[in-house]
Amino acid sequence: MKSLSEIETTSKRASRASGYSWGISEEVGKSIRLLEMFSFKGVKNLNEYLKEKKDKKFENLNLINENNKCLKFSYCPIILGVSFLDQIENLEKIKKINFSKIAFPLLFLPFLSRSSEVIGKKISFKFEKNEFLLNINVNIATNLLNENCPNVATNAEVKILENNDNFMEQDWKSLYQLSEKTFVEETESLKKGAAGAGLTDND
Repeated sequence: MKSLSEIETTSKRASRASGYSWGISEEVGKSIRLLEMFSFKGVKNLNEYLKEKKDKKFENLNLINENNKCLKFSYCPIILGVSFLDQIENLEKIKKINFSKIAFPLLFLPFLSRSSEVIGKKISFKFEKNEFLLNINVNIATNLLNENCPNVATNAEVKILENNDNFMEQDWKSLYQLSEKTFVEETESLKKGAAGAGLTDND
């Protein structure tokens, strides 16, 4: 079994050999490591993308807006990912970002995951019937885990989700009331033993 370190290094070098700068290639290495750690087919998708890159053209999106429509070719997931990560603090204010077409969207995921960690908020990524929830770079939930991710994402949508409780207020109150049974009633002996409650001055 290949170690995560081997996966990161080989992915970085393969990306550099395919024309990306060392800086971008390092980001790719980190991303593929992350995908494989979360049990996604990062190596497979990167390998296929770099092979297609030899014969096909992909558009680079450097400045991301609310609605992004590629002119002719699908967006390069790597340049798009790096741009998204670099601009996440501004994109957080937009809340919802649309992309007309992204090549090999699985390669875009780790950049979204890392962006989620930067802002401390979950990020939702959807296209067609495929959904991903990126949880502050801790995990990635999806309905596509055991299936191959499509090579093209059309009408993709990225949403920055606000941090909200995942439970009803009534459930919280009920649970809190139960927890109150563990509270210790304050007695005179506890008061005397509490910090700063001594009767003598040791200074």
